[in-house]
Amino acid sequence: MHRTPVARLLAVALAAALAATSALAAPARARAPRTESATFAGGCFWSMEAQFEGLSGVRSVTSGYTGGWKTRPTYDEVCAHTTGHLESVEIVFDPAVVSYAQLLDRFWHGVDPTQAAGQFCDIGDSYRSAIFCHGAAQRQQALASKAALERSGVLRKPVVTRIVAAGEFWPAEEYHQDFRRKNPVRYREYRESCGRDRRLAELWGRAAVKPLVY
Repeated sequence: MHRTPVARLLAVALAAALAATSALAAPARARAPRTESATFAGGCFWSMEAQFEGLSGVRSVTSGYTGGWKTRPTYDEVCAHTTGHLESVEIVFDPAVVSYAQLLDRFWHGVDPTQAAGQFCDIGDSYRSAIFCHGAAQRQQALASKAALERSGVLRKPVVTRIVAAGEFWPAEEYHQDFRRKNPVRYREYRESCGRDRRLAELWGRAAVKPLVY
């Protein structure tokens, strides 16, 4: 079909407008937040939730069980130390806001890496500390952070926290999720009686992680 000069100009203008719109839309898609997962075990998952919730860049913190062989474990089964699972938290975070290295630093300063039989007053296999790595990059960073901690001489005993590959994560029962928010009095009593903050202060001094729970 023969086009007039005016029609050709309109067609060129329309094509240019469409191209400009596409160019503007592409960066918008590129800016969509990208999230990653991090999984840590550090004793009671109520306290581990409190350790990471509210941290800038952390999108969610879920209490659960991982590291063992039992499918769909229950709280009672894990507490019986027969499933191989550890009480853990799975963190979804935005690496553009908070790095995995920062999460590792917060993890170390909120646990006792020298305690092999559990964490604080909670004794048993399901309360041991561990870093569950999602991929080779996380494993490399976790090992480097552990080595740096050992070289620092801050701790007077060997670091026994395990660094292993992440596996299936089983969310805990709903009543465990956000426990400190749902049951603030009971959580505060538990945390004080367990001596978690006292021990963290002994280990880390002012660098200890003490969430705003009071």
